[in-house]
Amino acid sequence: MSTGKINVQTENIFPIIKKFLYSDHEIFLRELVSNAVDATQKLKTLVSLGESKATLGDLKVEVVIDKAAKTLTIKDKGIGMTAEEIEKYITQIAFSGAEEFVNKYKDKTPEANAIIGHFGLGFYSAFMVAKKVEIFSLSHKEGAQAVRWECDGSPEYKLEDTTKSERGTDIVLHIADDSEEFLEDYRISSLLTKYCKFLPVEIKFGTRKEGEKDKEVEVDNIINNPSPAWTKKPADLKDEDYKNFYRELYPMNFEDPLFHIHLNVDYPFNLTGILFFPKLKKTFEVQKDKIQLYCNQVFVTDSVENIVPDFLALLQGVIDSPDIPLNVSRSYLQADGNVKKISAHITKKVADKLEEIFKKDRADFEAKWEDIKIFVQYGMLSEEKFYEKAKSFALVKNTDGKYYTLDEFAEKVKPTQTDKDKRVIYLYTSNTDEQHSFIETAKERGYEVLVFDSPIDSHFINQLESKLENTSFVRVDADTIDKLIKKDEAQSSKLSEDEQKKLQPVVESVVPKEKFTVAFESLSEKDSPMLITKPEFMRRMKDMSALGGGGMNFYGSMPDMHNLVVNSNHPLISKILNEKDEAKQKQLTKQAADLAMLSQGLLKGEELTKFIKRSVELID
Repeated sequence: MSTGKINVQTENIFPIIKKFLYSDHEIFLRELVSNAVDATQKLKTLVSLGESKATLGDLKVEVVIDKAAKTLTIKDKGIGMTAEEIEKYITQIAFSGAEEFVNKYKDKTPEANAIIGHFGLGFYSAFMVAKKVEIFSLSHKEGAQAVRWECDGSPEYKLEDTTKSERGTDIVLHIADDSEEFLEDYRISSLLTKYCKFLPVEIKFGTRKEGEKDKEVEVDNIINNPSPAWTKKPADLKDEDYKNFYRELYPMNFEDPLFHIHLNVDYPFNLTGILFFPKLKKTFEVQKDKIQLYCNQVFVTDSVENIVPDFLALLQGVIDSPDIPLNVSRSYLQADGNVKKISAHITKKVADKLEEIFKKDRADFEAKWEDIKIFVQYGMLSEEKFYEKAKSFALVKNTDGKYYTLDEFAEKVKPTQTDKDKRVIYLYTSNTDEQHSFIETAKERGYEVLVFDSPIDSHFINQLESKLENTSFVRVDADTIDKLIKKDEAQSSKLSEDEQKKLQPVVESVVPKEKFTVAFESLSEKDSPMLITKPEFMRRMKDMSALGGGGMNFYGSMPDMHNLVVNSNHPLISKILNEKDEAKQKQLTKQAADLAMLSQGLLKGEELTKFIKRSVELID
């Protein structure tokens, strides 16, 4: 037996590990199971290269709880360690067994490149939950002596010969009093599912029963899938395989994804993965099923903000890369040139896939457009390179449900919707029901009206205006139709200026001055006697403020302002002007104004009750 002191820079290494090194105590299990898998992968490599004469046999890693003894044990049948190796890899923290091994064997076999952790500091995460840790290990080397190592969380340790019949390493954690949650089956089971679900070696946690009640068989409870879909070649997978994998990733999500992208890159960095397009709702919901980041099949995090652009975080799936730089606890991504390259590559792959689907089956793409529209728009707003790609397949929809690309729509409306200043005016609606009368008026003139009803449309419209030459977007209810698309020929008014001035105070008296500006316009006799419009600039600023458009808060706090447009060519307006009975004149004016408000959903409460009563009186 020998004793010694662990080679650390400070006597207080263990409190530091426990408090600061790892952000979350539960990841000790990930570290220890990952190390066990590493030891197994190492053995496979050495045997395949003829550098070990060991018989592989059953290579399962096993996790065992002993509640009576208050221990949690992680067992592997991998490479094992001699006393010298324990001295080197466990007691001298500066060395990393995994790092040294990879450097020696990299590029020789796939297993050598799949060594996960750094056996050293990762091992010491055990002391976050254990008051004492024992290692029992027997090396794969012929004639090796089994050894036992023990440490109680101080820099002193004990190392002695022991008896162990099976090759490999058992890590025995004597769980501390404040960590007894880790002696509960459900807790360990949930952690193994979270962190080890796709590790490349089978992980056993207890047993379970299989089969019919009268023919039940007890089998090993294997908690992981060692060969998940992203580790396979796309050519070997069918659509159903991808859907099954999606269900495996997100068992509580009962909707199938729209489509997927299989990532497989080996230069200038290693990256595999599968990204899924879920059905996105029109509102930005908090993503519960996020993209999961793995490092050689070990779960790292589902906070991937630093590795994928914001808009890609709306996707789901898996990204796996050994080239993503992680800190010692693998809990945080570190700023690195590789991360930017990976991010740019994923963005390009997503854009390419969308373009491919669009070109291959446009009808299918159009059928899925409403579900992916927010994603594409968000991408175009936030990533210039994505915008350049997406502008060829981003769609707009008119009120008849027909889809156009941006170029197609521009060609369609240029002949009819170019105003006298040579600007192409894109009319749009944000609510086909509320703005129905304005849409119909526009369509009567032969104009197209687009539907923009997603939360980020106000930002998207601003972007398109800045990108498309001589183009303006105006909501169809922002003004009278002839003012929205001004042509050279102006319609003459049946009311003189003096008559309009005489009628203006009458109209102003029936609507609140702080909310309405009254204006006379010479519209068609077929148009309504009065219309309510909402100025485009003001309304757009308020929309952007509601979504959090930086610097727009000032507009968000301002009251809604509307224009009450009086159609000077409508017979009812002439009738109101010529009405000699002041009370009757006011009643007719109020009725016309209320009708305009009713059409915009602005007539409510007491005013609506009065309108209904007045309408009945007028009919009588």
